[in-house]
Amino acid sequence: MTTPAIQPVLLPVLLIEDEPSIMALVSATLERNGYDVVCIESGAEALRLLEKGQFLGVVSDMRTPGGVDGAQVHSWISANRPDLVHKVVIITGDYANEETVTTLRKIGALYLEKPFRVQDLISAVERTMGKAR
Repeated sequence: MTTPAIQPVLLPVLLIEDEPSIMALVSATLERNGYDVVCIESGAEALRLLEKGQFLGVVSDMRTPGGVDGAQVHSWISANRPDLVHKVVIITGDYANEETVTTLRKIGALYLEKPFRVQDLISAVERTMGKAR
């Protein structure tokens, strides 16, 4: 009698996005490609979850409500969760803003400009977090 192969537990991707249509698109795209996803709307809530939870990586909008934006989430991860620092994808619709561009270059996270192609999202997530299942 053979023992069944142990399936590795796939950690979820933490998705931080306050626009319902973008959240729905990103989460559905990731799930269709084999990732589990935890969706939240604010950077402040993300920090609470990141303090306790285990995640494969983070996909975050640059601008989120609650006083903590995507760059601040990345800074917190750098200081407190170094295991995730290279597993962050930032999405932004604010790329025309010079401050946003400067911040994105400074933090060094992979980023996608809205609107982005679904395949570009999957490629970014696979490059930073690895392929799902």
